[in-house]
Amino acid sequence: MAKNLTQQLIEQHLLDGKMTHGEAIHLKIDQTLCQDATGTMVMLEFEALGFPNVKTELSAQYVDHNLIQADFKNADDHLFLRSASRKWGIWFSRPGNGISHAVHMACFGIPGKTLLGSDSHTCAGGAMGMLAMGAGGLQVALAMAGLPFSLVMPEVVGVEVTGKLPPWVSAKDVILEMLRRYDVKGGVNKVFEYYGPGLDNLTAMDRHVIANMGQEMGATASVFPADDILRAFLKQQGREDDFVEMQAEEGADYDHRETMDLSKLEPMIACPSSPGNVVTVREVAGKPIYQSYIGSSANPGLRDFVIPAKMVAGKSIPEEISLDINPSSRQLLEEISRTGDLNTLLQAGARLHQTGCNGCIGMGQAPASGRISLRTVPRNFPGRSGTKEDQVYLCSPETATASALTGKITDPRDMDMDYPDYSEPEKLNDMRPLILAPEDTSNEIPVELEKGPNIQPLPDFDPLPEVLSGPILLKAGDNVSTDEILPAGTDILPLRSNIPAISHYTFSRIDETFYERAKKHNADCFVIGGDNYGQGSSREHAAISPRYLGVRAVIAVSMARIHRRNLINFGIVPLLFKKPADLARLNQDDMLELHDLPKQLQNGREVEVQIPGGKTLTVTHNMSEEEVATVIAGGLINEVRNEKGNE
Repeated sequence: MAKNLTQQLIEQHLLDGKMTHGEAIHLKIDQTLCQDATGTMVMLEFEALGFPNVKTELSAQYVDHNLIQADFKNADDHLFLRSASRKWGIWFSRPGNGISHAVHMACFGIPGKTLLGSDSHTCAGGAMGMLAMGAGGLQVALAMAGLPFSLVMPEVVGVEVTGKLPPWVSAKDVILEMLRRYDVKGGVNKVFEYYGPGLDNLTAMDRHVIANMGQEMGATASVFPADDILRAFLKQQGREDDFVEMQAEEGADYDHRETMDLSKLEPMIACPSSPGNVVTVREVAGKPIYQSYIGSSANPGLRDFVIPAKMVAGKSIPEEISLDINPSSRQLLEEISRTGDLNTLLQAGARLHQTGCNGCIGMGQAPASGRISLRTVPRNFPGRSGTKEDQVYLCSPETATASALTGKITDPRDMDMDYPDYSEPEKLNDMRPLILAPEDTSNEIPVELEKGPNIQPLPDFDPLPEVLSGPILLKAGDNVSTDEILPAGTDILPLRSNIPAISHYTFSRIDETFYERAKKHNADCFVIGGDNYGQGSSREHAAISPRYLGVRAVIAVSMARIHRRNLINFGIVPLLFKKPADLARLNQDDMLELHDLPKQLQNGREVEVQIPGGKTLTVTHNMSEEEVATVIAGGLINEVRNEKGNE
């Protein structure tokens, strides 16, 4: 039977399991990616597990999130990550080199490989014909040690792409249209595989935009073929020898099918405060704005900066508007400096920021209170920008630039100008010399880890008790994001290597009293959630910090893929309501009891919960036998340690 590209990639890396939707499978991981906000925890986990060095074909550690050095914390983390990279054989990308996903695509991505990253937008690598996925840091640490990555065999959605994008419509509008169709949970346990003649009209970086934000649909991955378009990209990067053609076999089938006629698309925009709240730009046109923001992992391509430069040439940004330029890499910054496009943006009044994630993750560039910010970033969850009750809209560089020029949300088609010409340069500067290559880990001279005072060891967590009882310390609603469970921002993000310190902010965007109440209770407790609990970032701190404060189980209507697995990895039981209406039967402060919990989890899918009034509530779980064993052990670190001790 003919296989689609996703099936080929999985089959080539399958170590265990059956390629049947819903079945547990184990995959060999070729490459791993970490960034600094999650990488500190990955390296602490790798150390705690006692592995001598990495076993992957390539592992890379980037510094792109925690770039604001307001005190010692971020700088100390950078030194720690560099020393860990030297100790264990990891490529190290220094601060200023750029956003991990764009740099990895330029320097290391290879068609046909698997890539696992401790950043949820690692899925951007699917633009290169890779099976690229985000995961919790602990699973990435294990993959670095050569252990398989476990997941549920996804369904494959074939997206047939036809036509050509009209003027003023770009790749961001493609993925926003997909989000309009699927919202933020329609892609859970699915891979979106793009094929068809329309791909000839999308560059490799266009595909990066689409693959990157597949995560916002909850997708496991997005996959594009490795074709002549990708060959041209690799040639541009001086890596044509890395090209391997990867295509779906003729006659391949898909679990579901979708069509996308590029010629019929128009400028789209995601309104506050969800990437799935998508409308056409003209539906919200005219609203006054404060900020337009160009850049991020979601729009890191050269054209995403050159087109705006050509749009503002000879013009001035109104004095009340902040046009923020966030170069995605040194390579890009060098190129727009060489061509004069950077100077054009600056002369128009744009503000230049350092190469990195910056305001996308709430590290600076927070908008003014009550003012609209248009951004080409992948997410607009509540407060993610750093401003409480923010009004962040997601849009294309064209829409962001047109709106910056007019001072209000503007469909770029309504501007009195021709669509700028753009073509990719044949060659760009090679960034690889700027990345520190792994040292010979067989060297007899040991490398000492450099740990500043903010870097604290991982907490120890105990196994799951026979009887779990305690109060519901929080009842949350639908679509709670990991940004709301454990926020980022300039005050919080530098604490990623210090669980006791960062735990103070647990659920602070939902309930500022949570930490104090948890510390006062100082025992096992529960959290209740609605639909799509834990969407968004892969940050495992959103599981570690609640576990540190005593949360032993989460009961929700449904859960996002990565966060669900992170809960398991740190010994929090992920339970599901049998029907959404059962959510109304539980209230904050209710006392719950679960008897013989390990046995209940092992014996079936249903778990009985004792609730107030002498009543019971039957909930379910969808954990595999392997996942049940992990959560009973108190988490994946305990389980691996136990296995190593029994060898």
